[in-house]
Amino acid sequence: MSSPLHEEIKQLKEEKNAIILAHNYQPKEIQEIADFLGDSLELCIKASEIDDKDLVVFCGVDFMAETAYILNPDKKIVIPDLEAECPMAHMLPEEELIKAKKEHPDAGVILYVNSIAESKQHADTLCTSANAVKVTESLPHEKILFGPDNNLGKHVQKRVDKEIIPVPKGGHCYVHKLFHVEDVELKRKEHPNAIIICHPECNDDVQEACDETLSTGGMLKFIAESDAEEFVIGTEVDMITRLSSEIPGKKLYPLLEGAICETMKLHTLEKVRDALKNEAPEVVVPEDVASKSLKAVQHMLDASK
Repeated sequence: MSSPLHEEIKQLKEEKNAIILAHNYQPKEIQEIADFLGDSLELCIKASEIDDKDLVVFCGVDFMAETAYILNPDKKIVIPDLEAECPMAHMLPEEELIKAKKEHPDAGVILYVNSIAESKQHADTLCTSANAVKVTESLPHEKILFGPDNNLGKHVQKRVDKEIIPVPKGGHCYVHKLFHVEDVELKRKEHPNAIIICHPECNDDVQEACDETLSTGGMLKFIAESDAEEFVIGTEVDMITRLSSEIPGKKLYPLLEGAICETMKLHTLEKVRDALKNEAPEVVVPEDVASKSLKAVQHMLDASK
């Protein structure tokens, strides 16, 4: 990995005292230049620990950069392409959550970190796919308003003795909705010795058909510790890019080759360079929204320890 563009990015990072954070679904070229790679929880934890950098370049989607800002309001947070939005996060507007809270005044509110900042400020806590069950158990409420991902809510419901109320009804990740039981059955025939793993954003019948349901960080840990040699990966295809890089020697197959998050692919090396050079596009969350949201973010981080 050495080209004039790579060298320019490296030099700009040093000049600007910057760090590049990237999600596991980023393309290979972005993963290679990132200072830190992770799932949503790992990125939140890393963002909470940044104290020696002035500029954070976030190669992910909008809600991730917003969360980094909420944790670091004194730092400049930039995202290489402002169009990198998570469709699911925008399925739960603030007004709909406020309405649901009025309808269920005795319910606790857990929002997936995949949510917009305006909605986060009304949550008791946040969760990721890695810690959703643990966070749910940390609240005293018997009823939980949970959103925006319905499939993650169903995943949690099966593992806790609480009532999970989805908000909104129908919230989903369009990428993980692409997987079907037939895909799992086909891969079992093609790779009979493989362990099939899917993400909890998949439909519950797909989760039941697979051998394991794990967050992307959980997938990495599970495969690294497993004696098995073959795995079918049921999440966004570039997760295999990271797995292959960090766990060489394993045979990894996508559950579906077309499982691509288009907005995650908007970032390019050229856009990363420009973001470093111009310190833009900048991500800013209004002060009142950020301060209210921080309580929910911090509760999640504390509950994850």
